[in-house]
Amino acid sequence: MTTTLPTTDPRSGTTRDTGIEPTSEAQVGELTAAAAEAFSALRAHPRSWRAGLLRALADGLEARRADLLSTAEAETGLVASPRLDGELTRSAYQLRLFAEAVEEGGYLEATIDSAGDTPMGPGPDVRRMLIPIGPVAVFGSSNFPFAFSVAGGDTASALAAGNPVIVKAHGSHPLTSRASFEALRDAADAYGAPSGTIGIVYSQSAGATLVADPRVAAVGFTGSLSTGRILLDIIEKRDRPIPFYGELSSLNPLIVTPGAAAARGAEIAEGLYASFTASTGQLCTKPGIAFLPRGAAADEVVSALVERAREAGAQPLLNSRIHEAFDDIAGRLVSDGHARSLVASRAGEDGFTVTPGVLEIDARDMTAAVTEEAFGPLIVLARYSDLDEVRTGLTAVPDSLTATLHAEDSELDDIAPLATELQDLVGRLVFNGYPTGVRVSWGQHHGGPWPATNSAHTSVGITAIRRFLRPIAWQSAPEALLPKELRDGFDAIPRRVDGVLRLAGSTR
Repeated sequence: MTTTLPTTDPRSGTTRDTGIEPTSEAQVGELTAAAAEAFSALRAHPRSWRAGLLRALADGLEARRADLLSTAEAETGLVASPRLDGELTRSAYQLRLFAEAVEEGGYLEATIDSAGDTPMGPGPDVRRMLIPIGPVAVFGSSNFPFAFSVAGGDTASALAAGNPVIVKAHGSHPLTSRASFEALRDAADAYGAPSGTIGIVYSQSAGATLVADPRVAAVGFTGSLSTGRILLDIIEKRDRPIPFYGELSSLNPLIVTPGAAAARGAEIAEGLYASFTASTGQLCTKPGIAFLPRGAAADEVVSALVERAREAGAQPLLNSRIHEAFDDIAGRLVSDGHARSLVASRAGEDGFTVTPGVLEIDARDMTAAVTEEAFGPLIVLARYSDLDEVRTGLTAVPDSLTATLHAEDSELDDIAPLATELQDLVGRLVFNGYPTGVRVSWGQHHGGPWPATNSAHTSVGITAIRRFLRPIAWQSAPEALLPKELRDGFDAIPRRVDGVLRLAGSTR
C-alpha cells in the first residue's frame, strides 16, 4: 500500500492529502544517475549559456507567480502580500544576480603563474581556476518556501557554479515545493538544459538516501541543529565524505547602549518589535535576546514592547512541531525560574497560532538555558548596568549569524572594544539597524561560527557560489587542453597574472 504525503494549513490546522508519494530508494538512485549525466553536459557549456539558463529559471518563476503564492500561503500561513510576494521576487532576483556574476567571471579566481626563474630556481607554468564540484543535494527550510527552498539561494548558487541540483522538498510545504520545482524544471527544459539538471525528492527517508548516494558531491542545508547533525552523521559514514554546508541555529544578540535608549527609545522599540515578530518570529536572523541598560530610558523601551505584545493577535507558526517546541521553551524559561514573564505567549484558538511573548532577566544571571533558540515570536530582554555585564551575558550566548549594536556617535569610543569582540562571535555585525532582512548582494555574508553554521562560507550573496566549486591547477599544460579562461590572450574576465590583478579587457 502506497502512502501519500499530507499538507496542513497552519492557520486552521486542517490537513489534506497532496497525492505526492514518498520517493523510493530506487527513484533516488535514478535521479542521482540523471544528475551525474547532466553534470558532464553542463560543464561543457560556456558561462554565457549558463547565465542564460539562470535568467530563464527566473522568468519561469515569474510566469507562475499567482499559483506559487496561493499555494505557499495555504501551506505556510505566511501572507501572500507582501511577505511571500517579496520572497518570490527575491528568488528571481538572486537567479539573475548570479547570472551577472557568471558572466563577469571573477568568481573563478583565474590565476596564471608563468614559467620562469624564481628565488627557488626555475619554476613551471602553473594555472589555477575553480571548477564545478558535481551534483548537489539541497535541503530547503520550512520558514522560506521560496528564498531558502526549492527555488532558493542554495539551488541558485549551485546551478550558477555549473552543478545539477536535487532538492529535498520540505515536509511543511510539499505542494509549494512541487510547484516551484515544476516551474524551474519546465523552464530548464524549454531552455534546452540536459535532463537531470534539476530534480526533487520527497520524504525524510528519501533525503537520507540522497545524502548517502555516492554521486552526490555536496549538501546545502537550512534547518534545525538536530537534523543537521543527523545528516552530518550520514556523511561521515560515506566511503567518501563530502562537504556539508549547514545553516543551523542562531540567537542573534542585539545590544542597546544608554545613549541610544535615551536618544531614540521609541524608534528602537518599534524596530525591535517588528524584527522579533516578523513572520511570526520564524526567521533565522530574529533577535532572540536584547541587552538593554537599566534606567528610565530603557524602561520606556520595555514598556513599549510589552504594550505592543499585549495588543497583538495570534499569528500562525509553520507546523505543529515548531508550535510544540515554541510552547515548551517559552513556558519552561518561566516555570523553571530562568526568566521573568512580562507578556506570556498565548496559543490562539485556531491551528498553530500564537501571540508574542516578552521575558526579562538580569544580564549577569544569563545562563545557557535562557539562550536556547525559540523559533517563534519570543524575545528575552537582558538588563545590564555596564558593558562588562553585557560581556558576561554574551559568554552564555551561542555564536550566531548576527549581532546588532545600537549606539550614538558620542559612544563609539566606549563600544569599539565590544564591537571588535563581537566579530569573533558572528558572521554579520549590524549597526543601528535590525538583523532581519538579509540583502542579496556581492558583499553579503550570511553565516557564522558553530552552531550558526558549520562553514566559513555564506549562503546568501554572490560568494555563496564558492561552496560548490573546487580549485584545480594545470601545470605546464598544452594551451589546447586549458579552459579558455586560462589561455593566453583571454581578457573577458578578471585574472591574476604573475601576481598582478588584471581586470577584464586587459591582456597579458
